[in-house]
Amino acid sequence: MTPVQSRNAAYALALIVPAALMGGALISQFGFGLYPCEMCWWQRYPHIAAIVLALLAFTMKGKGSGDMAVILAAICIAASGLIGAFHAGVEYNWWEGVTACATVAGSGNPLDAIMNAPVVRCDVAPWTLFGVSLAGFNFLISMAGAVLIFATLGKGRRA
Repeated sequence: MTPVQSRNAAYALALIVPAALMGGALISQFGFGLYPCEMCWWQRYPHIAAIVLALLAFTMKGKGSGDMAVILAAICIAASGLIGAFHAGVEYNWWEGVTACATVAGSGNPLDAIMNAPVVRCDVAPWTLFGVSLAGFNFLISMAGAVLIFATLGKGRRA
C-alpha cells in the first residue's frame, strides 16, 4: 500500500468505524428494543464526535490539517472503547458501576410515560454473543479500529 493509499485508508476508517458502531447501536435500540443505559450513552458521545471530526478531516484533507482531525477522531474512538471496557466490567460484575439508570420516554400522557417507562440498568447486559456484551464488542472494535487508524496514518505520513 502506498503512503497516499494508507493515508486515505486512515481517513476512511476514522469515519467508517464510529459510523458503523453508531449504526449498530441505533439498530439495536430502534430495531430490537435494546434501550441504552447511562453508560451506553457515554459510549455514543465519543463516536458522534469522531464522526464529526472524520467528516471535518475530509474537508481539510488537502490542507494538511486533516491528519490532526483523524488523530483526534481515533482518540475519540479509543475513548469510547475504554468506556465500553469499563461498562463491560460493570456488566460482568468485575467492579461497581454508576448508580444512574436511564428510562425511555413515551408519548401521550406524561404520567403514564413515567410510570410505564422501562428502567435500563447499567449492570445487566441485555444481549450477548459468545459471552461478550455490546459494551464488550464496542471495546474490541473501537480499540482495534483506533490502533488501525493510527497505524495506517503513520504509514501514510512516513513518506
